[in-house]
Amino acid sequence: MKLVSNSPFNEIKAISFFSSSIQTKESVEEVLWDITKNVIHQLGFVDCVIYEYDSKSNILHQRAAYGYKNPADDFIHNKIILKLGEGIVGSVAISKTAEIVNDTSKDSRYVVDDAARLSEICVPIMINDNLFGIIDSEHPEKSFFNERHLHLLNIIAALCAQKIISLKNSTRKPLTRANEYFKRLEQLMKVDKIYQNPNLNLSSTADLLGISACYLSSLINSVIEGSFIDYVNGYRINDVKNNLHSPRFEHYNILSVGLEAGFNSKSTFYNAFKKHTGMSPSDYRDKDPFKVQFLSNLNI
Repeated sequence: MKLVSNSPFNEIKAISFFSSSIQTKESVEEVLWDITKNVIHQLGFVDCVIYEYDSKSNILHQRAAYGYKNPADDFIHNKIILKLGEGIVGSVAISKTAEIVNDTSKDSRYVVDDAARLSEICVPIMINDNLFGIIDSEHPEKSFFNERHLHLLNIIAALCAQKIISLKNSTRKPLTRANEYFKRLEQLMKVDKIYQNPNLNLSSTADLLGISACYLSSLINSVIEGSFIDYVNGYRINDVKNNLHSPRFEHYNILSVGLEAGFNSKSTFYNAFKKHTGMSPSDYRDKDPFKVQFLSNLNI
């Protein structure tokens, strides 16, 4: 359901919706992803990307997206980097003034991202007069965006800036293994062995915990200094290491042992095993299990 119409009352509802939604977020990453997803659903757009400005390198990085650029989870398809002044986004980053382009085919600044579209709207996110980033949306129709869209996106950008300031000024507890959600995650892994599901992903795991995918990603990154897939594969690799020397799996070939642990392909299994252990599964299987365990205990 779209909240935006010609009615000022619906515009107020849209602003209230965005404000309430981002107030529950606990990281900048969560805020940015929440905004991109809600812009799509609530304003009837087909595409939305938020760029973050790196003042040291004068580069704009794509930090969150929804629509064609976001086929799954918190993944951005075909990430692009823009220099300050490059494209309509880079131009708005310099001017720090929101802009609507009704026909990109006639604008020499236009840079094609994943596909060429005919209209674009760009709104800067400003924090204390400094550029934080750009909210950008494109549409395949000419003259799709209007002044109402511009007005609402300016308000959303201001709400985003206020929330980012609040997060940066807050004294939140650091994310550690003592975090309640991480403890529940560990239980799901160690007791329920959800890592053995080859279709397990960040979103489905976050749903099991009742938190957002962005928060779960931040939590894992803070605790293990690695990604969600690194974390899950760690459990799968431990399963494989144990089972390669287990009499119960002596009739399994190596690939079957990997698939039993939750890997969904040979290449993914072998690459992950090499990354985590420094050797191939076959080399590991052929080694003396007692020597391997001894060296492992010594962190050698």
